[in-house]
Amino acid sequence: MNCDDNLRARIVANLSAFKVTEADADEAHRAAVAITVTDVAYGPNLPGLPNYPERQDTAALLLTRRSARLRNHPGQWAFPGGKLEHGETPIQTALREMFEEVYVDLDGAAVLGRLDDFVTRSGFVMTPIVVWGGVGLEAEPNPDEVASIHRIPLSEFLREDAPLLDDVAGSEHPVLRMPVGTDYIAAPTAALIYQFREVCLLGRHTQVAHYEQPRFAWR
Repeated sequence: MNCDDNLRARIVANLSAFKVTEADADEAHRAAVAITVTDVAYGPNLPGLPNYPERQDTAALLLTRRSARLRNHPGQWAFPGGKLEHGETPIQTALREMFEEVYVDLDGAAVLGRLDDFVTRSGFVMTPIVVWGGVGLEAEPNPDEVASIHRIPLSEFLREDAPLLDDVAGSEHPVLRMPVGTDYIAAPTAALIYQFREVCLLGRHTQVAHYEQPRFAWR
């Protein structure tokens, strides 16, 4: 799957047909993340994934591993994002956090749409903003917040064994994980990836807000 105009148009069309579900929250408990579509580039390799020695036009999502020094969700997989500042919209927050965390400076023209709000166990309503980074996007980690940047091919999220669902004691809903190479990403980030796959790539109206999150993601 190439990172090209055809993919961009496909994502826009699928998002336009999708009815977003919003969750209630006060301003202090709202957050937003940027789900950014870009190309595959060389960088930290992951177990079970090919090592790309140079930039290619294969479409990918830009994800990070959070710094182990952070108070909230240290070391976890994440999209660039954070809390809304006073007076900000989710779009403004997602784009600002993109710049602060990985030094990618995009404006509103790059926004393709949004997915459902997701209520995290840590107490935030997270709004996923889908962003077009395109081919040639340059990014580097802000070491205060990000341990590493990973561009994971979209094909990895279309695997037949995805998603992985695990029953957990005390919850009527399973924990959702998305396999990546020989590893995995857990909810809430995995839930956003899965809905991106279902809505943006496959044109399905799949909801994910009910999925449980593993205990390590509660803090």
